[in-house]
Amino acid sequence: MRTLDSTTSLRIAVQKSGRLTDKTLNLLEGIGLKFDDYKRSLLVKCLNFDVELLLIRDDDIPEYVQDGVCDLGFVGANVVEEDQVDVDILHGLNYGVCRLSLAVPKNGDIKKPEDFAGKKIATSYPGITKRYFEEKNIDVKVITLSGSVEIAPRLEIADAICDLVSTGNTLKANGLIELINIFDSETQLIRTKKPLSEGKSQLIEKIIQRIEGYQKAGKSRYIMMNAPQEAVEQIKEIIPSLKSPTVMPLADNGMVAIHTVVPLSTFWDVMERLKEAGATGIVMLPIESMIA
Repeated sequence: MRTLDSTTSLRIAVQKSGRLTDKTLNLLEGIGLKFDDYKRSLLVKCLNFDVELLLIRDDDIPEYVQDGVCDLGFVGANVVEEDQVDVDILHGLNYGVCRLSLAVPKNGDIKKPEDFAGKKIATSYPGITKRYFEEKNIDVKVITLSGSVEIAPRLEIADAICDLVSTGNTLKANGLIELINIFDSETQLIRTKKPLSEGKSQLIEKIIQRIEGYQKAGKSRYIMMNAPQEAVEQIKEIIPSLKSPTVMPLADNGMVAIHTVVPLSTFWDVMERLKEAGATGIVMLPIESMIA
């Protein structure tokens, strides 16, 4: 195990348990960081990198990063926005995607923002909710709840709710409909604004580069194919490659092997066009990581 140096080692805040935990830990492992059993400790040292994880409640992460207790943090954008903390947002991470929405009883009388005037709104995000209505000059009463927000209208605690929505199934189960999306959220990598050593800054740059490569790899596929030599130029026009594809001669005269990377979103269309151009034996492989 590495000995941590306070001038270069990073402390990273991660949600101890919740909807972001597993995906964040998988991301860290995907970029090459190895840890002991993180389930038995709040502070976990990395085995092969000058990093340690602090596993805490997600609501505490922005403040810990703001105060410099942690150098980096993985946390939902909704938590950062709610707390209005002074941190640097380094990267959106494309998981933990959800939205903070106003939801109302399906057969109620609230149909548009103005109809909320004078109403009671239950939420775990009073800051974002209040700012939304203040910007629209609509007077509402915000009731802060720590959980089970969706049942507030049924209990006659509130007329409507403002809560995180992903699929909307929980709203439907409680007789609610999503009316207005007021904030889009995803997991973010945040950094403290406290001064950092050069060693820490370099380590952060390395981690960001690895994350970008890992994310790009997840959206790309490595493809290999055989094709007639005369079809190479046409195939190069079809392939939306990062750079010029690798072309290698085969034992059969006039045939070549072509290797390249294509975006997953265009793969099937590209594959069909490649086949029409004369490519055969097309193989698609996943990519663990890449540096463009």
